[in-house]
Amino acid sequence: MAEIIQKDGTWAFDGDALRLTPGHDRNVGLLRRELGELVVPLAALAGISFEQGRKAGRLRLRLRDGADPLLQATAGRLAGAHDPYQLTVEPDRYGVAEYVADEVRNALLLDGVPTDPVTAYLLPGPSVPVSVSAGDGTAGFDGDRVRLEWNWKTEDAKASSGPRAIPLAEITGVQWQPAAGLENGHLRFLVRGAPAAVPPKYDPNAVELWGFRKDPLTALVAAAVQARLPHPSAAGPGVAEIPPQRAAEPAGDDHDVLLRRLRELGELHRDGVLTDEEFALAKQAVLKRM
Repeated sequence: MAEIIQKDGTWAFDGDALRLTPGHDRNVGLLRRELGELVVPLAALAGISFEQGRKAGRLRLRLRDGADPLLQATAGRLAGAHDPYQLTVEPDRYGVAEYVADEVRNALLLDGVPTDPVTAYLLPGPSVPVSVSAGDGTAGFDGDRVRLEWNWKTEDAKASSGPRAIPLAEITGVQWQPAAGLENGHLRFLVRGAPAAVPPKYDPNAVELWGFRKDPLTALVAAAVQARLPHPSAAGPGVAEIPPQRAAEPAGDDHDVLLRRLRELGELHRDGVLTDEEFALAKQAVLKRM
C-alpha cells in the first residue's frame, strides 16, 4: 500500500486502484467535496506526475481518453480546486509523493496498461438523482430524464415555454463551459432535432452559468448524463468492442513486443526497481504469452 495524507486529501494505491479522498481544507473545491471518494482502476490510468514547487507540490493523474464521464463532459475545463485528479502536496511530503508516483508507474508498466483511448467508461460517473441550481435555472437528472426549471432571472423567451423534461433517448450530447472573466458559461444538452446555434441565454435546453460559487456542481449533472449516453469512441455496428475489464491488455501478443517487455523488465530488475520475486513473476507471465 502506498499512501499520502494531506490537508488537500488522501491518495492510497493498493496495486489495483487509486482511492482519491478529498480533504476538509477550505481550499478544496465544492465539486471535489460533493464527488467524495473516487476509486480509479489502474486500467483507467495513462500516467502520473509529481511537480515540486517552492511553497507546495502537486500530484497529477492523467486518465486515458474516454475513461471518465466527468472528464469527457467537462473537456479539461475544471479549475484546479475542483479537479479530483490533482493533489496539493506540502514540501515535507515530497518524498512520499515521489514514492506514490513511482509505485503507480511501476504497476502501469508491470500490467502493461496502454495509454490509448478506451471504448467504454471505466468509472461510473456521479450517482443519480442529482439536481443543481445555478445561473438562470435548475438542472436535474434522475437517470431517465433531464429536468430544467427556470427562475426569475431567466429570459422571457426561454421561460415562456415552461419547465423542460427531456428524455435521455432524445439527448445526443452534453456541453459544459464554466464562466470565464466577463463571459458567462453554460450547461447545454444537445437534443435531437433542436437548433444548435441558439445562445445559451435563449436556449430552452441550456442553463446559463454566471460564475457563482456553486456553478461547478453543474458538472455533476453533465457527467451523470454523459455516463448514460453511448460512449463517444464506441465501436460501430458489427465491430467487436473491447470489454472494459480487458482494456488494460496489450492489443496482441506480437513476438517483438513481448521481447521488448522482457528487456524492460530486465532493466528494471538491474536498476533495483523490481525485486527478484517480482521480476521472476513478471518474466514468467511474459514467457507464458510467448
